[in-house]
Amino acid sequence: MNYDLDFRYRRALQPDGLATIPTATQAVIDAMQDARNAGIDPARDPATILLARHVGRIALGHAPDATFAEDAPLRRQCIERIDELKSKPALVALARRGVGYDPEAKRVFQREARSALRIAARQLGLGPDDYDLRANPGGIAVSGEITLHADTIYVQVALYCMGAGREVMFRRCKGRQDYIGERNHYCDIAVLADPVRFRATVVRETRLELEPRQTELV
Repeated sequence: MNYDLDFRYRRALQPDGLATIPTATQAVIDAMQDARNAGIDPARDPATILLARHVGRIALGHAPDATFAEDAPLRRQCIERIDELKSKPALVALARRGVGYDPEAKRVFQREARSALRIAARQLGLGPDDYDLRANPGGIAVSGEITLHADTIYVQVALYCMGAGREVMFRRCKGRQDYIGERNHYCDIAVLADPVRFRATVVRETRLELEPRQTELV
């Protein structure tokens, strides 16, 4: 399965933070890998091409926020691609890619994990006041942890050394002050991205009786 992300397109559209040859070059390397992960030839990827041009212009002494008319077609392609990806959650793609040592990717991962847990909470029968949602950013080499903690269920999302397929940990607990809980269970992050499937997994593994809420989230 192929995965694509929008933040290389966003980085290509606003590369002003890439002010040195090393940082701009690393952005090109990252974009090439992201394109390959998405099944796209880097030589045909508008974001990669724009970032490669940016490296050359930095080397020539241009300001990092300078714009060029010749880039307009590539910029338009990046904007179109961002629009296409708005309806596709980036959480799984980021997990497969990894976010260590990439602060922008880490920020997006934590945002997407929060969103996924809020959606999952509704499927688990939880209202906005029925759980706490916490974030532990961790160091630069790790994804950090996003945790949903309710009265009977504790769910944590993180990309650590447990390996692929164990990015989501969940367990029964006895209140929001219970930080130990019962036996840990794990599932692939793609399961969390499918909230109905995630609820079924949690019910099967924990034996909790959880019914989805019928009201829409605001």
